[in-house]
Amino acid sequence: MIKTHNLSKTFFSGFLRKKIKALDGLNLEVKSNEIFGYLGPNGSGKTTSIKLFVGLLKPSAGRVKIFNQDINSQNVLSQIGYMPEASNFYDYLTAWELLDYYGQLCHLKKSIRGRRVEELLSLVELERFKTMQLRGFSKGMLQRLGIAQALINDPKLVILDEPMAGLDPGGRKKVRDIIIDLKRKGKTIFFSTHVLWDVELICDRVGILIDGRLKNVGRLDEMLQREDGFTEIIFKSLTSEGMAEIRKNFSQIVEEGNQVLVYARDEQQVEFALSLVNQKKAKIFSLAPQRKTLEDIFIKELEKN
Repeated sequence: MIKTHNLSKTFFSGFLRKKIKALDGLNLEVKSNEIFGYLGPNGSGKTTSIKLFVGLLKPSAGRVKIFNQDINSQNVLSQIGYMPEASNFYDYLTAWELLDYYGQLCHLKKSIRGRRVEELLSLVELERFKTMQLRGFSKGMLQRLGIAQALINDPKLVILDEPMAGLDPGGRKKVRDIIIDLKRKGKTIFFSTHVLWDVELICDRVGILIDGRLKNVGRLDEMLQREDGFTEIIFKSLTSEGMAEIRKNFSQIVEEGNQVLVYARDEQQVEFALSLVNQKKAKIFSLAPQRKTLEDIFIKELEKN
């Protein structure tokens, strides 16, 4: 759906025309019918990438293909739904009027347009507010309306820049449900976000962008499997001999009253802990495997930089 080759974008700032490389040699492929999460800190180049994908910016070098075609093709643009990071809608319009206006821009017939507007207002749970002017909308309501306008043309590829921003937990769940439903209908969804938990819940693959460079990309389940986890073990009723063996075999130890917390790095250390119980040198209060999260991977990539 999206394929880039050495895609780069340089801006010039100030009187001295200082070069700022917002995107540096991006090589990325987004496959058909997948949910792709695009991650990165502020200023990493996510929004610049997206603007290049939809033709709002021209690359300084490299190229981007959508549906294996040039982005400037009208046929390509008509099959993309795009929600920008900041949607500056005409605030004197009502929600219904705004979606109808975007439907006209997409050359939808009047009969189809009216039905589509009603469907989308219902989808984002704004049908009760369809005659309200947008100046009366909250940030979260405007965010949901932005998602609706991105879907007005029933696109094959949906590109959302920070769709979770400004939403409460209920609103975020609704957006996640919409994205999952779009995938069920055969759509491809590419979205950027800072909310890593949402990415873990719904994404097939993710890419981590730092300082304009793609640092890690792949299937989310495989990325998490590659990261070593640990097991948190809490002992109680330790004998002096058992405590001595724990100090010899574990590097991270926290003592609190009659309980001792250790972190087992691998299966061998877990088996050693269980052997202490079998030898009656300790009792185990709890044993909890801890898997690595997407946040752990993200922070690790930041620390490398």
